[in-house]
Amino acid sequence: MSKPPFRADHVGSLLRPIDLAKTRQDWRDQRISSEVLRDLEDKRILEVIKLQEGIGLKAITDGEFRRDYWHLDFIAGFEGINLNEETYGHSFSGGDTVATFSVDNKIGPHAGAMRKHFTFLRENTKQTAKFCIPGPGMTHLRSGSKAINQTAYPDMEEYWSDLTQAYNDEINKLADLGCTYLQIDDVSFAYLCDENFREGIKARGDNPDELLVRYATAITEAVKNRPESMTVTVHMCRGNFKSTYMTSGGYESIAENMFNELTVDGYFMEYDTERSGGFEPLKFAPTDSKVVLGLITSKTPFLENKDDIKRRIDEASQYVDIEQICLSPQCGFSSTHHGNDLTIDEQCKKLELVVEIANEVWGND
Repeated sequence: MSKPPFRADHVGSLLRPIDLAKTRQDWRDQRISSEVLRDLEDKRILEVIKLQEGIGLKAITDGEFRRDYWHLDFIAGFEGINLNEETYGHSFSGGDTVATFSVDNKIGPHAGAMRKHFTFLRENTKQTAKFCIPGPGMTHLRSGSKAINQTAYPDMEEYWSDLTQAYNDEINKLADLGCTYLQIDDVSFAYLCDENFREGIKARGDNPDELLVRYATAITEAVKNRPESMTVTVHMCRGNFKSTYMTSGGYESIAENMFNELTVDGYFMEYDTERSGGFEPLKFAPTDSKVVLGLITSKTPFLENKDDIKRRIDEASQYVDIEQICLSPQCGFSSTHHGNDLTIDEQCKKLELVVEIANEVWGND
């Protein structure tokens, strides 16, 4: 398969080397300069590019080595959006919470720092450079409308219009730099599968079904005029922070509306545990898209049985054509700089397993 998503793919983030994690902390504490940090980032990214290529992956990321969090770093780059000290009302299974955003002024262009990140990646891999950004719905999911300045946005329709336009502009700037594979990470779809989470959304005055359509439409609008050369996929998961999760529930309650409203080339879907439910909702997937089954967990070092994964692919193929199916871990290995509870060697064995199974199921397609 020459066009992404590939039969063997991965979500993007990879475990940070120990020296990189320490150096980033030194930089946060203002003990070293940004130049010293960047030099080490460059070195470790070059190594992780070679690592992925050696495993046989065709989609190569920078491991998100220059980021602290999968979403905070990018979203805070938009004019008018800031991080705040408030934490999310829902907590992960380990008890942790994460920071939220506030929209203090009109949303404007992105500062563009991550364009340099992409360019470095593209210039240093022989395979397809894959870049990951959070979805526009992530600006609203955690805090809702209360985090949006009503003086700046008395009309929420204007908010969504400005936000998707800013996203659209940034995505097309990435395209101009040669980005042909963009993954949009958005936990909202899988979170809205969870009944407890949905009740929390209702308690704050929002309708979870309406938000599902709103978030899906926002992504569709953000990518609608991308060049034909750019493949866009959406990754969804139920939370991934230091090997913990936030929500549970199958896709039954969201699948039909999500697939109808979210117009992209592929869907990375979490399916590593019973919390994800069955494959039946895949029957709603568009026939011209790919479904990337996240059957390999990134949360634990346990290495899945190859035959078990093949059986699950067969089960999924009862609802979506096997030629539409790809394979990946269910999420990244380090959605935040903390990383999940496994070693780099164990991470590599997981990625090698993905490639081995994909080759055995689909050949070198």
